[in-house]
Amino acid sequence: MIRFLHAEWTKLRTLPSTWWLLAATVVLTVAVGAAAASSITTQVCHSAQPCQEDTVKLSLTGVWLGQATCLVLGVLSMGAEYGTGTIRTTLTAMPARWRVLAAKAAALALLTAATGALAITTALWTAKLILPVQGPTLRATTGSILILTLVAVLGLALATLLRDTAGGIILGLALLYVVPLTIDLIHSPTWQHRLQRWTPMPAALSIQATRDLNHLPIGPWPGLGVLAAYAVGLLVFGGAVFRLRDA
Repeated sequence: MIRFLHAEWTKLRTLPSTWWLLAATVVLTVAVGAAAASSITTQVCHSAQPCQEDTVKLSLTGVWLGQATCLVLGVLSMGAEYGTGTIRTTLTAMPARWRVLAAKAAALALLTAATGALAITTALWTAKLILPVQGPTLRATTGSILILTLVAVLGLALATLLRDTAGGIILGLALLYVVPLTIDLIHSPTWQHRLQRWTPMPAALSIQATRDLNHLPIGPWPGLGVLAAYAVGLLVFGGAVFRLRDA
């Protein structure tokens, strides 16, 4: 397995877009979080009264945008090989397909998690320079890092299933952005509540909340579990298809 990991790590770090996408993840996460923190007026969070905003969640708003670059990175980690045809070379040299996919997922997850840790801690530190960030941050920080990591794995799963970079990106962005936006267009409060609980991003982002947890559609850790179920479930399904079909 070490040989597989080394090979996939080498391919991932030498992919031209990898470092640009990781840098964009950090910049977007920090910049959007700082902008969101700056949007809180002095009267709201700098007066003598306690701040009523969930400042931790507000500081991590950038995850909503930073996840897009993680998705693209995950798609490219497999889609680039299909696009160039080098997937045949990979499978000739390493015919154990489950190990190839597992090594890809491990290398991708480790790199994304390290980048996510940098992005999230920097976003919180930057926000603290702008307004008083109040509330427990450990769960929100850890959960936000896991969101970025799981979204990258989701991108890998979609690319494995579709064997197409553009298709994987489009479907992934639809899951992350289009589906949550359509929830607001549904007039049934019952269905709105259900979709907020069982669609990946509205559910997963509950991990960032530090206030009014009783009013969330789903609890923080169960919400993150929904995203994990999508990512891991699609990866397992993609792995089964990957094993059975021709390259």
